[in-house]
Amino acid sequence: MHVPDGFIDAPVSLATGALAAAAVATALRGARRELDDRAAPLAGLVAAFVFAVQMLNFPVAAGTSGHLLGGALAAILVGPYTAVLCISVVLLMQGVLFADGGLTALGVNITDMGVVTTLVAYGTFRALLALLPRRRSGVTAASFVAALVSVPAAACAFTFLYALGGTTDVPLGKVFTAMVGVHVLIGIGEAAITALTVGAVIAVRPDLVHGARGLVRPLELRTSRAPAPEPVPARAPVPARRSVRRVWAAGLAAALVCAGGVSYYASTSPDGLEKVAHDKGLDSKTEEHAAKGSPLADYQVKDVSDTRISGGLAGVIGVGATLAAGTGVFLVVRRRRSRTAASAAEAPAAGSV
Repeated sequence: MHVPDGFIDAPVSLATGALAAAAVATALRGARRELDDRAAPLAGLVAAFVFAVQMLNFPVAAGTSGHLLGGALAAILVGPYTAVLCISVVLLMQGVLFADGGLTALGVNITDMGVVTTLVAYGTFRALLALLPRRRSGVTAASFVAALVSVPAAACAFTFLYALGGTTDVPLGKVFTAMVGVHVLIGIGEAAITALTVGAVIAVRPDLVHGARGLVRPLELRTSRAPAPEPVPARAPVPARRSVRRVWAAGLAAALVCAGGVSYYASTSPDGLEKVAHDKGLDSKTEEHAAKGSPLADYQVKDVSDTRISGGLAGVIGVGATLAAGTGVFLVVRRRRSRTAASAAEAPAAGSV
């Protein structure tokens, strides 16, 4: 659902750019509370993983494909504020390095794919957790529904922005019906990917899933001969000192495999927005991307003739760049959290002298 340059006029693009900047600034402050010893090492990895899985377009209808948006997945894994930062980093890397998503439309894309999906998904997720069983199955089910709802919500948000600043004269009813219809189907794929990923992490390290903390505990293997262990309270946390290296390494490996290998088999059909834009005439004023000359434009490495190798290298480079950028952002946020905590601890001591 990457909006290109020319779809939305300049005033609305500027307004959404300001809105996106405000959202990112708010997220930077809020992420200080979320990026503790468990979440901080994984936040950059989540951004890289979202980048990688977004390369895996899957067919949803005749001549149409979809891909992960990632807001729901990131919000559940590392928290809603950190998720906004994750998706913003991904969109920035895609726009600057791969000419995917307009640069003048970056505010539109962050607002739509980063802010709207995260808020809708995490709000839905928390509401469902209050109703579902407080265990792994409940978290996984809530993840599925939250991700499913977030995608058509983003389609509705795009339609609203197009109503305010669309550059072509197309009946909004047709745009709304087409966008929501195809993105409900894409939402099913988003929901499956999100639920599978969240379920996999919960199975091994539930303490690393922001949305599941205090609700579930690790799976335990038991034999008929071994006595059952004493019951553990559902809210008992797993000690924070446990290393995240294995989970981090497994996540990075999965991202590299997806971007560097599996992406070759992704659907080449236009995604939901591209298909609707072509069918309804929304793309008649699309502008040329400012980064079209990038050596990684269109997810291909320039001057590498073999399409498979070129695409795989571009994917690996993208994962590395997104991981580096995301990790850098979150390290800065984490350090500011540590300084704030240190200042707060020193204040009472200074007052008692």
